[in-house]
Amino acid sequence: MDLWNTVLPYILSGISVGGQYALIAVGYTMVYGILRLINFAHGDVFMVAGLMMVYFAASMPLYAAIPLMILLTVLLGFTIERVAYKPLRTAPRMSVMISAIGVSYLLQNLALYVTGGLNKNYPEIPWISDKITVLGATTARVTVITPFLTVALVFALVYLINHTKIGMAMRAVSKDFETAQLMGIRINSVISATFVIGTFLAAVGSLLFFSNYPGIVPTSGAMPGLKAFVAAVFGGIGSIPGAVVGAFIIGISESLIKGLDTILITQGAIAEQMDFSTFSDAVTFVLLIVILVFKPTGLFGEKTTDKV
Repeated sequence: MDLWNTVLPYILSGISVGGQYALIAVGYTMVYGILRLINFAHGDVFMVAGLMMVYFAASMPLYAAIPLMILLTVLLGFTIERVAYKPLRTAPRMSVMISAIGVSYLLQNLALYVTGGLNKNYPEIPWISDKITVLGATTARVTVITPFLTVALVFALVYLINHTKIGMAMRAVSKDFETAQLMGIRINSVISATFVIGTFLAAVGSLLFFSNYPGIVPTSGAMPGLKAFVAAVFGGIGSIPGAVVGAFIIGISESLIKGLDTILITQGAIAEQMDFSTFSDAVTFVLLIVILVFKPTGLFGEKTTDKV
């Protein structure tokens, strides 16, 4: 029972952060599924959403700041697609990837200019930032809300993809870009819709993530973005359920590594702190290497055959 009480807070934290990674990972996997592009700027859009919330909350009520932040984040994602990616639609894939990296550094440097590189504290969101007790463990309410909200949003997204006209167009474009274009599907509208949905989820993810980890600097989106990308690859890039499952596995693993020394001390396995939290980021990439060695397409990825 002592072991359960010690481990439970870390499991709850891992599920929460996994849900936040999942909301970012879905954006990666949707864009890749349609454009075969890794949108390296996605993590920085997530960071910009957090910074916008800091400044908006300081100058207007939260009930106005939150919708405005989400709206402007979506507009940012749409603008990035139209300005940085659309002109390169027929260019080699490497050119688009370089453009994505350029957008990433542009957003980071703009954030550095605006903030002066200083840490900004995320505002407390009433109710979701409150402390509650779950099965004897004290945690923030956002920790409990995150997995349920993540699953609800992903179910809504899967429904949209499988049962709506725009979803049918997305599936057609992801299967065969050129044929879909010949069949009269508005490629640009489908791609823009994909970026809008992805950045909307990133905005919601930033709201949940920074409520848990309230300090924001210009590089705050880099590591969550990278871990979300790893989650998407881990689950099978292009698969939405795979991205979500991969994100939860990575979130729980990372959290358990952070608390491993405390758990071992509680159980009498070690006598003093070993600071295993140093390896919490490394374990994410170890998991990625293991899954790619044994299943290169990821957990839910499909094997593809190149046409000759």
